[in-house]
Amino acid sequence: MDKIYRTIYTYGEEETIINKSRFIGYAMPIETEEEALGFIEKIKTKHRDATHNVYAYVLGKDSNTQRFSDDGEPSGTAGIPVLEVIKKENLRNVVVVVTRYFGGIKLGTGGLIRAYTKGAKIGLDAGTIVDMVLYSRIKIRIDYTLYGRIENYLMNEGYIVDESVFDDAVNIFVYIEDAKIGSFQKTMTDIANGNIILKTLDEEYIPIKDGKRFT
Repeated sequence: MDKIYRTIYTYGEEETIINKSRFIGYAMPIETEEEALGFIEKIKTKHRDATHNVYAYVLGKDSNTQRFSDDGEPSGTAGIPVLEVIKKENLRNVVVVVTRYFGGIKLGTGGLIRAYTKGAKIGLDAGTIVDMVLYSRIKIRIDYTLYGRIENYLMNEGYIVDESVFDDAVNIFVYIEDAKIGSFQKTMTDIANGNIILKTLDEEYIPIKDGKRFT
């Protein structure tokens, strides 16, 4: 299982006019092929009067599922360019639809390729692209007397704290990259002088943008 992959995290939508044709780019994160097909159908229904609704999607953390459609445009001028934008951006688990309203001027093969490439790019750029990084969720259990010290360390070092639960002790849930678990556990044990219980729970992909958790 890959420990990191790149994807779009939020919906994107943008449009442009090229030689009087209107191109609208849509981009959406997906987890299943059913979600991809559902989104494509939604856009097709929304723009049932459009000349073309071209799409492409890449699914799976190893990009094993790749599909595209020219939707009536000349073969190779629409769906493949959209797919190539997704691949060039090294994105996974994303579907892109580019809707075209013909404006009366033919673009030619090269013009269509450039137009659909731009339509896909502006749709993706309108969303938020992130790195999905695999973290382990660690439970830290400490006495209340150590809470301030541990909390300050986690905050100052920029660790991703999920939540804190208070019962007869303090339970802090924090996300740690796998490669850093060993050193993290040692540091925590040293700070707490051994008065700490650390437990690795599950693994989860966390969206990271510009080095920080994106919410």
